[in-house]
This record gives sequence, C-alpha cells and structure tokens, in this order.
Amino acid sequence: MKTPLCRNGVRILRPSEFKLLSSNLKPHHRIFLNTLLYSGMRFIEVQRFQKHPEWFDEHDGFIHLPKIAIQKQKRKQMERSVRLNSLGKQIIPFFLELDKKLPCHQTWGENLKRWARQVDLDPIHLCAKTTRKTMESWLVSTYKDRSMEIALSQGHTTVTSLQYYLNLAFSQEDILQMKEYVGGWI
Repeated sequence: MKTPLCRNGVRILRPSEFKLLSSNLKPHHRIFLNTLLYSGMRFIEVQRFQKHPEWFDEHDGFIHLPKIAIQKQKRKQMERSVRLNSLGKQIIPFFLELDKKLPCHQTWGENLKRWARQVDLDPIHLCAKTTRKTMESWLVSTYKDRSMEIALSQGHTTVTSLQYYLNLAFSQEDILQMKEYVGGWI
C-alpha cells in the first residue's frame, strides 16, 4: 500500500483508496460519501444543503450556496455556485431523497476511520474534511489549466488552491484513475 497523503493533518485519498473505502458501505452511507466527494462542499454546507434541496439546480448541474449556507468566518466568497460533474448530478437527487440525515462531523470522521480499518486501509488523518480536500486535489491534478474555476467552485482563492492541492505525490496511475471521478466537471 502506498504512503497516505496528508495536508495540514487531513487525509487526501487516492482513487484506489476511495474505491476501497466505499466498497463495503451501506447504501445510505455510500450516498453520503459520494455526495461529499462529488460536491466538494464543506461538511456543514452539505448538512445545510440537505435541509434546502431548492439550492440544487438540476437542469444546470449546480448547487447554489447562498450566504446562509457559507458561514465560515474566513470565507472568500459570500455565496457561490458549486459545479457538479455528471456523477455529482446523478448522486444529488438520491442524497436529497434520503430520510436519513448526515451525522455530526465528529461521528462522520469516526465512521470513516472504522470503515477504513474494516477494509485494511490506513485510517490516519481521515476526517470530515477528507472528501472536500480529496476532490479539490483531484480536480487541480486533472484540470491544471482550470484552477480559477476550481477555486471559485470550492470557495477558495486560486493561491490557496494551488498552495495546498497542486503539489501532491499522485502517481500517473492515480491521475488516470481520477478521471473516472472528475470527468465532465468542466
């Protein structure tokens, strides 16, 4: 197994690790995990979105996060539109139809670690931020020339995005596998 990738104490998954982690989940947990990955939104934003399905524009494939959704103190944007690829557009309706709610972020982090141990994946630094940082890393690695659009969709500046996500030790195999998950984002 390859060395786990981490930035600022947060695990960033390789595509093979994400596939392994999601392989043994209950359907609603898999929907939660996929929604968190494909949206690339902060955990709290996804929790708020679950209460406001009207933020999803199914026709255009965006989630429009108003000011009330983005309450982070150091936010770069007052509101933003989150771009989805075709897989993201497919998973969001299932997420919004679930009768189960996302747990608190601490419980979600504990779940990720427990699920990782069940499939012999190193649980180090897995947390509620993992899917967001994973998606942004994959997008920046795959679409290097679209860093401005990626940063805006994620609610970051281009500098933040490049500083934290561009220089990760992904193999060529990892980058090829990422395309399965990020394909069609642009």
